[in-house]
Amino acid sequence: LQVLCRYQHIWNIDLRFRPGFLGGLMQKTGNKPPAMLPKRAEYLLKDIKRMAKYYQVPVSISGDDFQRILRTSSLAAMRFITAIDMTQPQYLEPLSREFWIRFWSQHEDISEPENILTVAQKAGLSPELSQKAFEMISSPKVKDRLKETTDEALKYGAFGMPAVVAHYNGEPHLFFGSDRLELLSSVIGE
Repeated sequence: LQVLCRYQHIWNIDLRFRPGFLGGLMQKTGNKPPAMLPKRAEYLLKDIKRMAKYYQVPVSISGDDFQRILRTSSLAAMRFITAIDMTQPQYLEPLSREFWIRFWSQHEDISEPENILTVAQKAGLSPELSQKAFEMISSPKVKDRLKETTDEALKYGAFGMPAVVAHYNGEPHLFFGSDRLELLSSVIGE
């Protein structure tokens, strides 16, 4: 997320955020979180630290964080982002970035209502807009829209997050994981 936001103007790409529900993707594809495999979790810790240093993004993670990550539901946050996408899409990037920072850098909750509203405030949303979007998260319209965007990701072949679909020369290209950005840049000629 952070690197794509940084490179969008350098690569001259039209970056579009699409909220998706990770739990739904994992369930529908039969995928399991990488941290569930002890050796993969051990490697992932090292890899995330290397990636954070290389890309100069504020990620800090330890073995204890895997349980926090597995315990935290992102559903309410994704529904909130979906509600914003449906009403005020110009806030998608700052809102997504603030959720990312809160969860991955600050290790703070993103699932409780007061925390979602705090993130919205930091992203520049007015209290009125935030409250309206928060009231929408339980509506069938928002739930259906999130299911649609998650199903769309599945159609492109997504099986987890982060998933990036680059439409280039009329063809979609799926990239999974933050370690595929060099391949993405190659496909788009950057």
